[in-house]
Amino acid sequence: MKKIKLEIVGLSYSQTQSGAYALVLGEDKGKRRLPIVIGAFEAQAIAIELENMTPQRPLTHDLFKSFAAAFHIEVEEVIIFNLLEGVFYAKLVCSDGEKKMEVDARTSDAIAIAVRFGCPIYTYEFILSSAGVAIDQDTPIEDVIEEKLEKKSKATALSDSELSGAATEDLKEMLKKALDEEAYERATKIRDELAKRKNN
Repeated sequence: MKKIKLEIVGLSYSQTQSGAYALVLGEDKGKRRLPIVIGAFEAQAIAIELENMTPQRPLTHDLFKSFAAAFHIEVEEVIIFNLLEGVFYAKLVCSDGEKKMEVDARTSDAIAIAVRFGCPIYTYEFILSSAGVAIDQDTPIEDVIEEKLEKKSKATALSDSELSGAATEDLKEMLKKALDEEAYERATKIRDELAKRKNN
């Protein structure tokens, strides 16, 4: 499968969804953009490296780079290789000079690591065609991002009545699904409801 190179176009904070950011990746030599919803910590980690800032203490991704360097491991590329139910899957392609290894990673973490190693980011056509957005000069990227964040927020929102009305076993299943989808805000609400029931 042919890989398509991506570049980081920008990071955008949601005006409507608290704590949500969109990382925008752009197709190299193309007009399509791939907005990926990420958390505040990962957004900060990417922004710090893009802005060439040095935190007082190393962040987790800086620690990963130091650890890899200590064992002579290089991250050669990051590949966003799958998209299932709105969740992007990525891997780091690493090498110790003799053999290559692939390491599964959350997409936001993989990109935070990619910017630290200065390695390329790739994806495949089927991901760009299903989740990419073609941008023309008249469409502000911020509008596209906000629309995507709103859709994701509506799709994953849970009302208090939905939580309190669900059976405990269903809540456990919902919690597992939320964690699999990296929907941590939703997972927290479900966890709190389960904890409340345990204490009663």
